[in-house]
Amino acid sequence: MQIGVFAKTFAGTEALPVLRAAKTAGYETAQFNLACLGLPSMPDEIAPDVPGIIAAASKQTGVSIAAISATYNMIHPDPSVRDKGQRRLGHIIAAAKTMGTSLVTLCTGTRNAEDQWQHHPDNTALAAWRDLTTEMAKALQVAEQHGVHLGIEPELANVVSSAVHAKRLLDDMQSPNLRIILDPANLFETASSPERQRLVEEAVDLLGPHIAMAHAKDRNANGEFVAAGKGVIDFKHFVTQLRCAEFVGPLVTHGLAEDEAAGVAQFLRGVVAS
Repeated sequence: MQIGVFAKTFAGTEALPVLRAAKTAGYETAQFNLACLGLPSMPDEIAPDVPGIIAAASKQTGVSIAAISATYNMIHPDPSVRDKGQRRLGHIIAAAKTMGTSLVTLCTGTRNAEDQWQHHPDNTALAAWRDLTTEMAKALQVAEQHGVHLGIEPELANVVSSAVHAKRLLDDMQSPNLRIILDPANLFETASSPERQRLVEEAVDLLGPHIAMAHAKDRNANGEFVAAGKGVIDFKHFVTQLRCAEFVGPLVTHGLAEDEAAGVAQFLRGVVAS
């Protein structure tokens, strides 16, 4: 497994300094975000030189681009908002390989119109699922044209709120270009140690062959997000389960402050080496 980090962890609006900071902190790969160039994460257009700038910085630093973030609310209650997100996603998909990656990360979304990471009771409605599959079919058609994979992540607040829902979406879409990003901290808010382990094992069992990336953030006993290694998640157990599923991709941390980055890299290296 390669130890990686969200590029947004580091301050800066140029690719080279941001990736140098990731390298200095001990990371070998990064999930990139166009915000690291001072751009919107989902811009209306991408200048022709931008993908090459990212690729050149990756080559110069030796920090590979594990994925590019392209999250928008895929089930926003306003169809015009979804359409705008879909157009912007298309620009990122088209540029991804030139940036140095074939994985584009998504947010399956919520009926909450204000925040794509906040739960809404209508997320469980059949209409929400229908909107998701319609939106995902459009995105996958573009991804397939460009030879790019789309990564979705079970998130408690989103329409794909569990490993079971993620497997349902895989079954519904039937596309090899749809992949999974798995973060153990997104499988529960508060849970006992046996329940946490059960949820991780269930998720890897259901999704293992489809996992393209693992995420590593943590939760404390009150359910608040903290940096990996500072909470209740048993990362050795998580990595063991990933290995049993023959996962060899990147383990990418986020939800940490820049001054925590080096310590988290050391912690994750220790977990992977054990």
